[in-house]
Amino acid sequence: MSETISSNRPTIISADTLRGNGDHDARTPPGQTLTAKWPVLHYGDVPDIDRGRWSLVVDGLCRSPITLNWDQFMQLPQADVVCDIHCVTRWSRLDNRLTGVLTRVLLDLVQPLPEARYVIQHADSDPDGAWSTNLPIDVFGEEDCILAHSHDGQPLSPDHGGPLRTIVPRRYSWKGAKWLHRIELVDEDRPGFWELNGYHNEGDPWLEERCGW
Repeated sequence: MSETISSNRPTIISADTLRGNGDHDARTPPGQTLTAKWPVLHYGDVPDIDRGRWSLVVDGLCRSPITLNWDQFMQLPQADVVCDIHCVTRWSRLDNRLTGVLTRVLLDLVQPLPEARYVIQHADSDPDGAWSTNLPIDVFGEEDCILAHSHDGQPLSPDHGGPLRTIVPRRYSWKGAKWLHRIELVDEDRPGFWELNGYHNEGDPWLEERCGW
């Protein structure tokens, strides 16, 4: 669902926020507890990323791979996504407003090949800057998925994944990479850091897909 609050920046309302006509209990997946805070959780240290040297690569199985610096990324069409965030550690935060570039905008730019079935997100994160997570390309390209640089009107702080992180509202939050620097389109699934360390490969909060063991 989408609405327009200005002539140049649409707002996407994530479908999950409409469960039970917006009732908080109906919007809270099983096993989750609501919080008004936004807890900080990640593996390893928070990287120090200079926007002046940052870049985003989108490559792999696509017709038009691209590399964007920060200014080029910010010139892409911007949108807001209003969504709920669910962490595998059992907290949920409702009614977040994320600002950035919709994932489908990036996919349209690079034109995935027919054999591109999965997306691997790469992050400047431990271990040794090689953290990744995986998603089917249709999930990554859902209308409410966004590469976010701001949350509730403020730039993302480094501990929340700034300058850029992926938000995938209909999955547990680890399925959206903090400190994103590369999006790779591939033909075979490739589990990432948490998936190889026991987390579920899909991460659907409504099915409580927390662990893969």
